Amino acid sequence: MRISLTVFCRCLLVLISILVYAPTLAAQSHITVPLDDRIYYIIEQAQLRGFCQPLSGARPYTKNVLSSAIREILSSDNNEKLTNTERQILEQYLSDYSKPDTGIDWFKGRYHGEVTLGSNFLITADIGLHADTQWSVGFYSEDIYYGTDTWIQAYLNGDIGNNFSYTFIAEGGLIRAPSLQLGEYNTYYEGFKGKAGQLGKPEKEYQNNLIKAYSSPLTHFPYTYQKRWDGSIFFFDSLSTHRHWPDDFAGSYNFKGELTSSFLDNKLLFRAGRISHDWGAAPHGSSLFLNQMARPFFAAEAEFSPVSWFTIASLTGILEYYNTENIKTSSATFQNAYSITMLQFRFRNYLFVDFADAVVWPKRFDLGYISPLINSFFYQNNIGDFDNMVLSFNLKAQYPGLGYIWASLLLDEINFLHGIKGLQELDSQMFAYQAGVTVFLPFLSFTSIKLSYTKINPYTYTHNRNFNPWYGNLRMETAYINNGVSLGHYLPPNSDELLFRFETMPAGNVTAHFQYQMIRHGADFGPGAVDGSNLLSELDPSNRDGSNPVLKRYFLKDGAYQWQHIIKIGAEWTLKKAPISFYGEFGTVISYFTNIAGSANSGKAGNYTIIDTLDYPQSTSFILKLGIKIFP
Repeated sequence: MRISLTVFCRCLLVLISILVYAPTLAAQSHITVPLDDRIYYIIEQAQLRGFCQPLSGARPYTKNVLSSAIREILSSDNNEKLTNTERQILEQYLSDYSKPDTGIDWFKGRYHGEVTLGSNFLITADIGLHADTQWSVGFYSEDIYYGTDTWIQAYLNGDIGNNFSYTFIAEGGLIRAPSLQLGEYNTYYEGFKGKAGQLGKPEKEYQNNLIKAYSSPLTHFPYTYQKRWDGSIFFFDSLSTHRHWPDDFAGSYNFKGELTSSFLDNKLLFRAGRISHDWGAAPHGSSLFLNQMARPFFAAEAEFSPVSWFTIASLTGILEYYNTENIKTSSATFQNAYSITMLQFRFRNYLFVDFADAVVWPKRFDLGYISPLINSFFYQNNIGDFDNMVLSFNLKAQYPGLGYIWASLLLDEINFLHGIKGLQELDSQMFAYQAGVTVFLPFLSFTSIKLSYTKINPYTYTHNRNFNPWYGNLRMETAYINNGVSLGHYLPPNSDELLFRFETMPAGNVTAHFQYQMIRHGADFGPGAVDGSNLLSELDPSNRDGSNPVLKRYFLKDGAYQWQHIIKIGAEWTLKKAPISFYGEFGTVISYFTNIAGSANSGKAGNYTIIDTLDYPQSTSFILKLGIKIFP
């Protein structure tokens, strides 16, 4: 929560006063609804059709916020516009979010208890279980790969009075997600010699490192796999041996939790917890600056909507290192905090504008980054250049009942002094952009199509490892990542994507989707590797004006690129008379590489052709995923 200590103490006193003195017997639940719940798609479709007032772009939402939106959608004004199936779906969600009866609910796998303090202060608690087992297989010409994500979850959540809710979640899982090591990659580029540090250290501050490059998990579609475990994984042959990836069957765990309070009819929200986020006016899952595909991290956040057309959301948290070696070595150079503030402006249900200001900064007590009143991008000029700054803008225009268009821009590092040609060619222009359209289809319940294009320039989300005054001789990592995964879009640097997606809910207990993607990504392995194509890439700090030909980019024309055409179809079916859901997805991935005749990173654009070599082979694979949820 990016507020000063004085403001925080005042807010805490207000919270305690309300908890102690607020009269209530009907506690409103401010428990956060996970981002993978279908309700987010449903609410997005309802807003698109003008059935409810726009919700905040700072997701996730609480049960109370979603319940209020559902009641507005079900109002008499929308009776003739909703189909019977849509009404049934919404009424079921409203029932799920209402306060349950005391005792055991065998159908939902939980126990609900409550106690009243004094005469009218209600405290509730829900204790329950949830199980999710997913088995997947990848069929390749050279082999067949098998994987699983099987998790059992125990949770405790509830409400304290009318303004405060809590959640604690613990999971244990059996996992297997085989991948292949493709080769090695230079964090700068091949031939980079290194340079002396700016602080006069005897060591070199800018050093070229060889890192291992891996494929996406072979039992999942590209760029869709989310690590569900915390820390390390544990193979059953040796629990003491450190491993960081489940190429074979392994066990692990994760913990999540939150404390959330809401006031002024959900206009003021405070939250502290370890959860996932998805921010911005772009469609759910499309954010360039804080995406739901990112790993969760602990953060304190605040959100305030003083008027209907304006919201400010702010968050500060501690990022988690990627445990590739051991708990000390891996974390020694990754000690980062993360702060972000988003300003949201709305004109009724027609126009949405976001401005986001984010920073990844080596941990220290810095009130400037924590405060939402200080712009981090300019504040860095006052305290020194040791941090990774990001700016982002979203624009969405909507015509209720028809659809909306949106455009997003993320600026990592950029210099307008080099003109249009510099924006087109220089690696130092580190930015990403996205544009798309979503259209409502009236012939099925909650049905839409989405078409979008996303481009991530080389080195976007990356950052040089630097010496920091408070960390001695260690070169600290400040890339825009958490636990090895981008905080922003799921595509890696030097990539683009054309996406078409059709989604529908033809029945109250059935969802279905069809999707096509074309993804192109610069190779981060092999003889045609393109610099700036990996999240761990580092940009040469010298001669960024184009005088060094290596630091010029020509997308698809400066080395080897992988092209992937992904076609898949999926569905989920929830039984009405049993607490079980079945889901599945099947599709194909057609993959091939292009390369230029000359050497990669030559600083000159070359014509590219499709190749089929030992380093860059062509392949067509089929992927099948089947799963069961118990107490969904």
